[in-house]
Order: sequence, then C-alpha cells, then structure tokens
Amino acid sequence: MADGFIEELRSTLEEGSVLAGADIDARYHHDLAGSPVPKPRAVVRPKTTEDVSALLRLCHRAKVPVTTQGGMTGLVRGALPNASEIVLSMERMNAIEEVDVATGVAVAQAGAPLQKIQERVEQDGFMFPLDLGSRGSCTIGGNISTNAGGNRVIRYGMTRDMILGLEVVTADGTVLKGLRKYIKNNTGIDLKHLFIGSEGILGVVTRAALRIFPAPAEQQVALCALPSFSEVASFLKLARAKLGGELTAFEVMWNEYYRLTVERVKGVTGPLPTHHPFYVLLEASGGDAERIRADLEALLEMAMGEGQILDATISTSNASAAAIWRIRDSSVELGRSFPYAARIGFDVSLAIDRMEDYADQIASRIKKIDPEAFAIVFGHAGDGNLHIGVHHEHTPERREEFEKLVYGITGEFGGSISAEHGIGISKRPYLKMSRTAEEIETMRTLKRALDPHNILNPGRIIEV
Repeated sequence: MADGFIEELRSTLEEGSVLAGADIDARYHHDLAGSPVPKPRAVVRPKTTEDVSALLRLCHRAKVPVTTQGGMTGLVRGALPNASEIVLSMERMNAIEEVDVATGVAVAQAGAPLQKIQERVEQDGFMFPLDLGSRGSCTIGGNISTNAGGNRVIRYGMTRDMILGLEVVTADGTVLKGLRKYIKNNTGIDLKHLFIGSEGILGVVTRAALRIFPAPAEQQVALCALPSFSEVASFLKLARAKLGGELTAFEVMWNEYYRLTVERVKGVTGPLPTHHPFYVLLEASGGDAERIRADLEALLEMAMGEGQILDATISTSNASAAAIWRIRDSSVELGRSFPYAARIGFDVSLAIDRMEDYADQIASRIKKIDPEAFAIVFGHAGDGNLHIGVHHEHTPERREEFEKLVYGITGEFGGSISAEHGIGISKRPYLKMSRTAEEIETMRTLKRALDPHNILNPGRIIEV
C-alpha cells in the first residue's frame, strides 16, 4: 500500500480522523487476550455513517483490507489487525441518539459502550438486558458482531433477540438503512440477521435500534452450594418451574472456579465456604418485590429440603447482590492470575445433561498431555454454555495439542466450539467441528457476494 493512500484518506475525512505511524496507540493492536501484534498501516476514527461509507468506498476501490474495532474485549483475535490493514475504530461513534419508552426502543451508534446504554435507559425506568462482565468496555457494535450472550440469556435471549433494526455499511460503501423500530416486519428477507454474529466480515454496523424493557422493581440474587452436578440440573428444573419468567440468570461454578476466584482475585469475598463441589448463582427479578423475595425463599427452602442444595445466601442489598455477581464476573481477572503463555480459554455449548461428563473428560484427558495441567469450569448453565480455562504452566509449548484435544472432545459431545465469543482467527481451524462443509461454503458464498474484494475483516471466521 503506497503512502499516497493514507494521504487520500486524510484529504477525504475530517482532520484528526486518520492516525499513522507514531500516532497509533497500543490499544489499536492489543486486545483483551493479552497478545499484541505489529501496528496497522493506519487507524481511521469516523464520526458519522457518511465517514464510514467514504472510507469503505476508497478501500473497496483500492482493495485495501479493513479491520473494524469496538472495545477490543474479544477473545478470539478477531479485531487484531494485520500490518497491511486499516483499522476502522468506532470509538468516536458512541452516541445514544434516542430512548423511546413508548415503543420500548433505544437507538445507539455502534461504538456506544454497553454499560453506557444500560445506564442511559435506566434513567427512564427501563433496562437493556444484555449484560456481560466486560460491560464497561465492550461496545454494542461488538456485541452485535459476535451475537453476544452473557448473563441473562435464559430469559431475554442472545443479542440477536434484542435487535429491531440495523444501519450497515457494506464493503463498497453502500449504506443499508434498516434502522426500523418495530418487531413485526415481514417484508422479504430480514437483512439484519446477516450481520448479527457475522463478526464484521459482511458489513460494518454503524447504528442499532435496541429493544428495551421496563426495569424490574426488584432483583434478588442467591448463591447456593450443591453436592453434585446432577443436583445442579435438578435445581435448574425446579427453579424454572417455581420462578417461571422471574428467573433471569442461572450460573454454575465448579469448585475450582469459586475457590480460586475467592483466593486469587483481589476484592472478591466468598459468602459461602469454598469446599463444596458446585455453586450456583441465581437471579430472580420482577415487578412485585415482596413476591420475588417470597418465591425465591420458598424455592431455596424446597431445594434444601430435597437435598439439592447444601447451603445458600440471599442478597440483602444492591451492594451484596453486586458482591455475589463480582465472583462470577471475575473470570478474566482469575485467568490473568496465571501465566499467559500457559492458559487457554474455551467457550462451548452443549446439552446440560452432558456437561458433567464433558468436564470430567477434559480434566482427565488433558493430564495425558501434562500430568500437572488442570481445568477451571464455569458458565451459563441455564442456556447450555460453559467456559473452560485449561492451565498448563509446565508445558506452554504444547498449546496446540490442548486446543485440538478440547475441541475434539467438544465435537465428540456434539457441542458448539463457540457459544458467544465468536470464531475470529483463533477458532477458524476448528470451525469444521461445529459446521458442515456445506454450511461453511454457504458462508463463503455470502462473503463473496457482499465483499467481492475480501476487504472486510479478511481471514476471520473463514478463508475465501
């Protein structure tokens, strides 16, 4: 790429929009996974959809690859640029343009942080239910690109279920004005679903119409200790039956996760002893505070009487609820307490009745590679999603063997190699374990049709 192209970008876009050389900060080539790459050719920071369109028109014409970035909280190296690529950073397109409580919709630019959206709609007595541990840093555009899940999928679904409409710029600079604010719209192919979860390889999301909901009057959080995974499954069944729509989260933590988080993460305290085999974080919410509390207490009393739970504590304030959630939200901090070169994170989906055997298989079989390796397991049991951290401090050079083993076991159990983190570059070699050859080729067909020069996030998910 000639230097003249950078100058053309500068002459087309507002002054200060294009960064190159020493002006490129480390944050543009370093993500949450913790491994930096060389600087990109340039960083472009548009302020408007028209800016994005102008940039992509130029890149399409010159066949210059572009990597779109949000909050850089991804874990699959999907937003890390190659040295030849232009970074399209959405950081300056971060406005929340509208909150319409009558319709139940908020309109936000793609670079708006998730927490900023949550806090803004709370001012009007509403909630945006998507919630992740990285809420303060991740952006709604990134959430859309990976179809993020998070803590409340059991009640509200994935990001896909919270999107009413999208404005998207395609590879040649065409703007698709699909920012509609209603649920029912049977007017041909619903194009927004092509871009949700496609990790930016088909188009750049610039604005989104989001579903928002009246904030519950009460949220109760309980932490429970359980004797076995079979009782975790039984407790989930009971919670669904007794709480119904009040059940908003059901998170499971194997002993290693709970114990090590309490021991190793600063600021985390465990309200229950650390010797129990399993722990469940349960959240119930609704409009009647007294009923929510009574229903939750009745559930815990019944579960304890049936031997499903051994011990439990219920939050008594917003602060105590946040302290319980802090345990579950500390997975990144826990991972960072171990050497980077010898830890691998996995994000899988599988049937709940196979989770215990799956985790046992991983714990056993990784020791055939390294007898001192161990796994830390936790996740969103209510929606079939587990996160596994494999730690192999004494064999950092055998990373690829551990990856192949865990993804192979995931395939044996009929699971998905990515529940909510996406594919990016890291998981691309293993996509065939969860998708058929015909499905992958159909993805390539869509990519070729919408991005014939392969300039948008090239090499992510699939190779064309």
